[in-house]
Amino acid sequence: MLLCDRLIGELARTHAMIDPFVETLAQKSIISYGLSSYGYDARVSNEFKIFTNVDNAIIDPKNFSENGFVTRKTDCCIIPPNSFALACTVEYFKIPRDVFVLCVGKSTYARCGIIVNVTPLEPEWEGHVTLEFSNTTQLPAKIYANEGACQFLFFKIAEVCKTSYRDRHGKYMNQIGVTLPRTC
Repeated sequence: MLLCDRLIGELARTHAMIDPFVETLAQKSIISYGLSSYGYDARVSNEFKIFTNVDNAIIDPKNFSENGFVTRKTDCCIIPPNSFALACTVEYFKIPRDVFVLCVGKSTYARCGIIVNVTPLEPEWEGHVTLEFSNTTQLPAKIYANEGACQFLFFKIAEVCKTSYRDRHGKYMNQIGVTLPRTC
């Protein structure tokens, strides 16, 4: 069952599911964030890891090197054409055992050729969510820190899983800030 604003708000308050939690949708002169009718629009923090190939780095998920990124703390991030940047949510998430979360991009960014990718948040996962922004255009693209980046949809699970993310000691548990790929 997809959770509505009232139920998401209850979980945020009683289980600290989203911290900080914005009770209403902030949307004046910004890219919106906060609680919406059937989801929560999360903000992107001000730390970005921008892909660059100055050192001819190879992206290898089993042997990842930070040489392919430059790190910037800024109010807005410029992503080069046909490139990407990593960032994380301002919000820290603690997903209950009976909830599963999917993330979708914001239409404002999608209409500019900027795609946001996030894997699902599994039951009992906890941390800042690492976000990937892909600039699919031939032009530089701008991402605004502390504004809306993506929307999380929360689903109540009919039957609780046998093994949660916490139970199996998932490698991205309790991540703080932008987290790069890990194999263990």
